[in-house]
Formats: sequence, C-alpha cells, structure tokens
Amino acid sequence: MTTETHPEAQLDAQPADIETQTAETEAPTVGTEAQTAQAEARTVESEAQAAPPAATKRSQIDARGLLLKLQEASPTFRDVKPLALRIDKAIAARFPDLDRKVIRSAMRLHTASTRYLKVMEKATARFDLDGKPEGEVTEEQRVHAKQTLKERFAESAKRKKDALDAEKAKREAEEAERRKAEKLQQLLGKFAKKG
Repeated sequence: MTTETHPEAQLDAQPADIETQTAETEAPTVGTEAQTAQAEARTVESEAQAAPPAATKRSQIDARGLLLKLQEASPTFRDVKPLALRIDKAIAARFPDLDRKVIRSAMRLHTASTRYLKVMEKATARFDLDGKPEGEVTEEQRVHAKQTLKERFAESAKRKKDALDAEKAKREAEEAERRKAEKLQQLLGKFAKKG
C-alpha cells in the first residue's frame, strides 16, 4: 500500500526542513527566511491554480490590435483594398490563436471606416489576404458604400451645425443678459440721483 503526499504538504514540509538546516548555521534570521519561503511557496501555488490551462488559452489581442497586426501582415489591409467575401475565415486559418469575436469586431471596424467605404465606392475587385484579386464588388455594394458615406457626412454636418447654433444661442443669451444688467445699472443710477 502506497501513501500519497499532496503537493501542499510537500511545500509546507520543505520550509520546515530549510528552517531546521538554517537554524544550525544562522540562528538570528531563521524565522524571517522561513516565513518568506513559505509565503513564496503559497504565492506560486495560488498562481498555478489561477492560471488557465494552456490548451484553452487564446491570444489576448483586441480588435484594434488585430487590425494593426493585419496591416503589417497583409497588403490588402495595409493598402485598404476591398476585402474578399468570407475573409474572416482566412484570417482565422492564418491566425488560429485568435478569438472569432475579435476577428468579427476587427472586420466591423475596418469595413465601417470612412477610408474603406471611399475605396468601396469606386472599386471593382475584391482582394484576399495576400493582395490577390478574389471576387468583384457589385454595383449594389458600391451604391451601399456611397449611401453610407452620404448619410455619415450629412450626420456630421448636422452635428457641426447644431454645435454652431448652440454656441450662437449661448452668445446671444449672454449678450441679452449683459444688456439687461446694463439697463438695471442705468435705472439704479437714475433713481439714486433723484433720491
């Protein structure tokens, strides 16, 4: 019959052995060294328990980080060319450690950018990760890009106009308040002279 020893018991036993050996050579510092060794052993043990298994570990990159990585690795992303349909699958195949959600978020950011939509508005071909033509841009897709840009620019212009109108209204209100205060001062001056 064999007895199993738990790793925790071994870790607790080691500092005691070290403490005994150290006590024979250096009596004054034994307690603090042993306590430090025990604390380090507990820290290592808790970190090992908290760490996820290596098999399920995914790359900790966000969508913007992925876009930067793709711009370095692919001429299609670097030159902002129209992407081939289903390019997300090619990205997942080339970078298997990436999470699908991050890939989808990165594609959404890239394809919704003004720069990409401007390219799509005039494009005729789509490109794979290596920059090779793969498919075409349809008229419907070009019209969609043009319409999206038109709406985006109109919305931006409206926001600017609203901001300018709000600023103008604020200045007018401040001017009206200044005139009102000035008139009150004049009235106070008139009544102060009469009284």
